[in-house]
Amino acid sequence: MKAEDIKIAQEKFGELLKGEEPRIEAMKESSRPTDFASLDKIVVGVLPGDGVGPILMKQGLRVLNELVKDEIESGKIEVREIEGLTIENRVAKLESLPEEVLTEVKKCNVLLKGPMTTPRAGDGLPNLVSVNSLLRRRLDLFAAVRPIKIPDKNIDWTFFRENIEGEYIWGNKGIQVDDDIAVDFKVQTKEGSERIARAAFEFARKNGKKNVTIVTKANIVKLVDGNFIKAVRKVGEEYPEIEIQERLVDAMCAKMLDPSFNQGIEVIVLPNLYGDIVTDVAAEHAGGLGTACSSNIGNQYALFEAIHGTAPYLMSHGRGEYANPCSLIRAVGQMLIHIGYADRNAILEKALEICTVTEKKLVVTTETKDASAAEFTDYLLETIRGLK
Repeated sequence: MKAEDIKIAQEKFGELLKGEEPRIEAMKESSRPTDFASLDKIVVGVLPGDGVGPILMKQGLRVLNELVKDEIESGKIEVREIEGLTIENRVAKLESLPEEVLTEVKKCNVLLKGPMTTPRAGDGLPNLVSVNSLLRRRLDLFAAVRPIKIPDKNIDWTFFRENIEGEYIWGNKGIQVDDDIAVDFKVQTKEGSERIARAAFEFARKNGKKNVTIVTKANIVKLVDGNFIKAVRKVGEEYPEIEIQERLVDAMCAKMLDPSFNQGIEVIVLPNLYGDIVTDVAAEHAGGLGTACSSNIGNQYALFEAIHGTAPYLMSHGRGEYANPCSLIRAVGQMLIHIGYADRNAILEKALEICTVTEKKLVVTTETKDASAAEFTDYLLETIRGLK
């Protein structure tokens, strides 16, 4: 490596570090969470997404309209579709998150989002940053919360994934020092780690959970992951009734269904990249990505989404209408919990159990011989009405 190359890399690294100072100060002065009960109107912003996103969003909104019909009619809840985040518009503008779209997003209290395309090398699209990551950062949605239930394995877990930092925050800011070496970064702050820890412990306390398990690779990534563990344990001192355990991320992926390994696990807190991987693995065990959802929570805003992708294979084969709508429908339920309508989600969860487990008159397999997203939603809505 040439001395000049090293000097340039050092300067770039210094600029990145300086750029984090305002974010850290903002976390120190973070606002209190929104009190939805005090709002005259709750605005739900709808971001349909790409590929199967608009197809599934249509079904998710049918369920939302059924569950809070009275609140929508009275004006207590307003559902507002936001345009401009399709891959076509983002490519045309060469912007992952156009400012005019972000302005409209910030006029909402909560967001319901379908899957969105993130360009990859070789797919012929501009190398745009993930709009998902940008929404999380610009709205400071620091906690990705994912419930996973596998009843026959006695698993009822809630994951709290740190959503801003880790390997993702500088994901497009790595340094190509010379032709031989490139460097990417993993970022951890005390403030960022402590607030995700507090969210996990508060959830555990409010829901009668007795365990918080930390998942890292601290045996190898000693400083950043080690500091994450220290931060979680420090916060945990304020919750003496809650046990703290630790697991390594590779073992967690390999053995999460092993009763001797997962004994006692209830609430799981993880840094960003590990949370992305582990929750996807858990979702596959629970029935597939098509059935799981994610909540992205901040103090001012919250975003609820399906965790699967845009399903380009289904779209290109004319089977988009047969995609599974359950992930986005469950996201609707999690949103209702967040804004104060947990009773409606209880009805939804009971109906989903009837429709997907106990009665199961229709099944969605993405094959045209089985139920379409609309047909399954018809069945689900009929079941919800029977439970009301």
